[in-house]
This record gives sequence, C-alpha cells and structure tokens, in this order.
Amino acid sequence: MTVHIHPSVDGGIKQGSGHFAGGTLVCKCSDKPVKVGVKGDVAHNHACGCTKCWKPSGATFSVVAVVPRENVTVLQNGDKLRIVDQAATIQRHACTGCGTHMFGRIENKGHAFYGLDFIHPELFEESGSAAPGFAAFVSSVIESGVKPSDMTAIRSRLKELGLEPYDCLSPALMDVLANHVATAKAA
Repeated sequence: MTVHIHPSVDGGIKQGSGHFAGGTLVCKCSDKPVKVGVKGDVAHNHACGCTKCWKPSGATFSVVAVVPRENVTVLQNGDKLRIVDQAATIQRHACTGCGTHMFGRIENKGHAFYGLDFIHPELFEESGSAAPGFAAFVSSVIESGVKPSDMTAIRSRLKELGLEPYDCLSPALMDVLANHVATAKAA
C-alpha cells in the first residue's frame, strides 16, 4: 500500500532555509488569484488530519503552520475571500473561486492562540519556509473517510518522514494550552 500524506512531503521533508524572510501565498485560481503577504518564517509547521483544514486534491493531511497575525496582509483580490464557517474557532478565509484556504484567524481574544494566523506554507510562491515537524490530529483522518485499518501504515509513514504522529497537538503546543487555562484559573 502506498501511503500519501501530502504532496509537499510525500517525496521527503524539504528543510527550511533557516533565513526565510516571508513571501506571498497564492490561491489556485488561474484568473485573479488571491494573494496574501506574510512577513517572516512560519512556526509549528505540521501535517494536520483534522477535517476543517484545507487539503489539496489527493492529500490525506493538510500542511499548516502559524505566523503572527500582524504579519499577514491581503495583497490582491481580497474581495474573493469568505469565512468558511463563522462558528468555528479558527475563522478560515477561503477563496470563493477555487476554495483554497488562504489564512485562518482566531478572533476570540481569550483563546491561547489569539494573535496567530494559520496558513498553508505550500501556497508560498517562494521556497525556504520552516519544514513540517510533526503530525497533529492523526486519528481524525478516519472522519474524512480513511479506513481505520490503514492507520498503522499512515502512522508508520509519518514516522518514516520524521513527523511524529499525535492525536492532538504536539506536546509543546498542548503545554501552551494547559498553561493558558491554568493562568486564567489563577487570575
């Protein structure tokens, strides 16, 4: 069985340059594509198995990373952007032409990840952003139609690629969430 994770990692993880200064995310439209500028490199880049994240055709996982909210600017054709699900914690802004999610934003100021935007680094015109480092919400791919019997092979492939599989976020990100709750309780 050939296990496909995502086109940007199936051939192996391409390491970042270590000095990526940012770039332009471009949707999949051939006419008037949405362009979003991002300053600086990405953080916490990972393969995500959740059913909310945008995935290119044929991908089992999305690849998603975070950047500071203030580093994200819509450059062109922002009139084509719409929020996919107004009730979702992450407000995913997608192109109405091709459906590509250009960035996700948390508007709840009380959320631990407020101030971070979620982006798909494979949409950069430029190369060199930080590479994916783990896989999150791995079991969730079952919700999108993957057979439970395929999960052992998927986890093996993720590990082979160097993407430690978690059924939540990475330990470092889970620590951030837990600390946020503990701090709020103490206040």
